[in-house]
Amino acid sequence: MKILDALKKEAIRVDLRASDKQGVIRELAEPLAAIAGLDASELATVLLEREQLGSTGIGGGIGIPHGKLKHLDSLLLGFGVSRKGVDFDSIDGKPTHIFFLLVTPENSTGLHLKVLARISKILKDELFKNRLLNAADPDAVYAIIQEYDEEF
Repeated sequence: MKILDALKKEAIRVDLRASDKQGVIRELAEPLAAIAGLDASELATVLLEREQLGSTGIGGGIGIPHGKLKHLDSLLLGFGVSRKGVDFDSIDGKPTHIFFLLVTPENSTGLHLKVLARISKILKDELFKNRLLNAADPDAVYAIIQEYDEEF
């Protein structure tokens, strides 16, 4: 599965305003909830509960908040950039700038893990990360991801 199979331009935020983990998750959950016809606060709650198990701030300026939702039909993927960075309890203790938010149906463990692995793999490329950080708008983010999505 390619990243763009799930990521819609409406779910891309290039200038996150939130200054903390809860705010980032809520800000990224809103467009996904609107796309899927879900309650944004319920979606954010599921993601924040997952964060209590352990931070999804994987280091290197990257956060991949993720969770599973019972009444979901298909995978949801959102993307955001915080230009100033957010304390996301990352394993390296550094601010997080790039976020992929992933929500899958409760019974789709295989898909959940495949998408997490794909995102993690593509984000190991420093040029890719820098290009995402400097993207001016959702169209630019989409084009950058599309370019790399084809390679991996």
